[in-house]
Amino acid sequence: MNHLILIVALIIVLCTFLNKVSNKIGIPVLLLFIVVGILSGSDGLLKIEFEDYVLSEKICSIALIFIMFYGGFGTRWDQAKNVSYKAGILSTLGVLCTAGLTALFCYTILHFGLGESFLMGAVISSTDAASVFSILRSQKLGLKNNTDSLLELESGSNDPCSYLLTILALAFLDGNFDSLFMIKMLGSQFVIGILFGIAIAYIAVFVLSRYNFSHNGSDMAFVIGVALLSYACAAILDGNGYLSVYLCGIIMGNKPICNKKALVHFANGITGLMQILIFFLLGLLATPSKIPDIFLPAFAIMLFLTFIARPTAIFLLMLPFKSGLRENLLISFAGLRGAASIVFAIMAVVHPSQFSSDLFHIVFCIVLLSIAFQGALLAPCARMLKMTDSSINIMKTFSDYTEDIDLSFIKIIVNTGHIWTNKKIKDIIFPPETLVAMIIRDNKRIIPHGDTTIFESDIVILTAKKYEGDETLSFKEYTIKHDSALIGKRIYEFSQIKNELVIILIRKSQTIVPNGNTIIEKNDKLVIAIQ
Repeated sequence: MNHLILIVALIIVLCTFLNKVSNKIGIPVLLLFIVVGILSGSDGLLKIEFEDYVLSEKICSIALIFIMFYGGFGTRWDQAKNVSYKAGILSTLGVLCTAGLTALFCYTILHFGLGESFLMGAVISSTDAASVFSILRSQKLGLKNNTDSLLELESGSNDPCSYLLTILALAFLDGNFDSLFMIKMLGSQFVIGILFGIAIAYIAVFVLSRYNFSHNGSDMAFVIGVALLSYACAAILDGNGYLSVYLCGIIMGNKPICNKKALVHFANGITGLMQILIFFLLGLLATPSKIPDIFLPAFAIMLFLTFIARPTAIFLLMLPFKSGLRENLLISFAGLRGAASIVFAIMAVVHPSQFSSDLFHIVFCIVLLSIAFQGALLAPCARMLKMTDSSINIMKTFSDYTEDIDLSFIKIIVNTGHIWTNKKIKDIIFPPETLVAMIIRDNKRIIPHGDTTIFESDIVILTAKKYEGDETLSFKEYTIKHDSALIGKRIYEFSQIKNELVIILIRKSQTIVPNGNTIIEKNDKLVIAIQ
């Protein structure tokens, strides 16, 4: 057991290190994860024998939940909504068209069986959000015509459609496919998936806005639970769990919840770990000695998918939008295959249906070639097509983006007797270089102006310049115990020591900025600034 933990730890550390190295050497990091898996497998250096597809399918399905959740949670809707219609068409009709053309190629040219051709097209019909996000972020690839947002939204939302096609293909192989089954499946998958995704997202946002978990990190555990809940509730009722979890993510990621930026970074970290897990398992499951037997059909499918199937779908579906030639070419080339294709391929392998072809290793090879070829050349291709724009900050398309400005926000609660009560903003003398940015009244946000009146119980949000000096301010904490002589005394009586100042008083779950007349109570925690 200890040896297994050691191996897992070393693999995670190595993959994390490779994540940093990949940007410098220009190789997509997901490709390096696969290589680590191959080197650890039965044909590699560590000779780890692992062929448990059933366990792998369960692990990878859970990992894909978090990847799908972050696909929505990390997308900034106000940047993406202008291309949402295009992205919606590409993530549905685009996936269907790509799958159909690929299936036709497999059936007519490669002479796969009809069911296997349908399944192959379904499994590899979606693009990989993690790969696209990673390349755009690492290369700081701002694209013209809002193409970056289009690629992010499309790649993040097209896995549910690919999953549905995979289920239909497996039903066809089982002989259970008919028009009634298809209508029932389409209805339940989309309706249940959408309803649960939206409902759970709004419940989660309500909870996060009412209860502040961020002080002890419970909000991150809560988000994990919400992601799993949104998938499981939909999937148990035959809905599309991946659609549910994606919608849940995109709604939560674009609502004003507490500690959101930290939550986005946390979700990004979990997603990175899930990518390591999936691509490492892919490499571990693969047997490189079997690759020569399936390389030619896999290579042919990858070429057809990259240069015929996806471009045909893109150019046809973007025709009504009058998209430019260079834009369509870039969108076509950005169709990287990745985690979802792996998960759906493993799902097919554990299915009772029998295949004449080695489906898993074919998909393995396609993903490997796609990441190596398209992943490495996407940024150069964008520059060659003159689709890059250095004035565009790609980070604006992600929901953890904040402008690089030196502002801080100050919250002031207008309690009973506050000197601002019933006064207009223009009549209040504020410190220099501060501004009232927002007022929260009865849980509603108000953007104020000079004639706005401040009432009792309002929460006033001020902006001020952020301090970024080299000097470090040190703090210590003092707890008022039940027998303390300071109970009932005022803050100014706490300490007369020079170079100390009580800056925060924590009382139960409430944080108070005290003044000299603030009364000290039992169990208060005083945060003191010291020199």
